[in-house]
Formats: sequence, structure tokens, C-alpha cells
Amino acid sequence: QVQLVESGGGLVQAGGSLRLSCAASGSIDDIKSMAWYRQAPEKQRELVALITARGTTNYADSVRGRFTSSRDNANAKNTVNLQMNSMKPEDTAVYYCYSLVRIGCGVRGYWGQGTQVTVSS
Repeated sequence: QVQLVESGGGLVQAGGSLRLSCAASGSIDDIKSMAWYRQAPEKQRELVALITARGTTNYADSVRGRFTSSRDNANAKNTVNLQMNSMKPEDTAVYYCYSLVRIGCGVRGYWGQGTQVTVSS
């Protein structure tokens, strides 16, 4: 099995910063990508940021320039951090870590338990 452990999140005022971290562990042969999604009340879950095994990053238009995705170090493909700056009330959501992994011949995705992020105006 694969486990994703998230940390960070909480309450912050608009304009402030928060940092989320996630680490994947378990019987993993290779990690294809790590990502952060978020889901606000009564809205669909959306991709926030993604980092591939090669270190390429991609961001939702709504967070580009404010959020930065990174790993603990260049070799730690099983980790993903999300530095969130200049936060806005519309960033309020439950944030989920996601990992696309290869186990044997199969590839599948795993989700973390989610962490609440609340931005007050």
C-alpha cells in the first residue's frame, strides 16, 4: 500500500502565507508525479500545482505567481511542498496531496487525507 502524509494548513489572513508538505511512502517502484488539488465547498476538486518526476512544474492560472511547488531536495521525488503566498479568501479549501505511482507493471494514483486551508478577509 501507499500512504500520503500531509502537514501544514490552517488559518491565515488575506495576503499572508502558508506552507503545505506531503510525503509518499510504501511499496513504490517509481513516482511519476506529485500534485496538490483543492476542493472548496460545493465546488469540484481542482488541480492547483503539479511536479513531475523530472521536476517540471505546472500551476493553475488562479495561483500562478503566488504558489510554488517544490521537493525537499532534487532526489526526493516522493515529497512535494506547496508554498502559498499572497493568499486570497478564494484560496480557502481542503487541499489534497496526490501521487501518481508505479507499482510493478501498474500505475495508479493515491490521495492524502486532505488539510483545511482557510483565508480570512
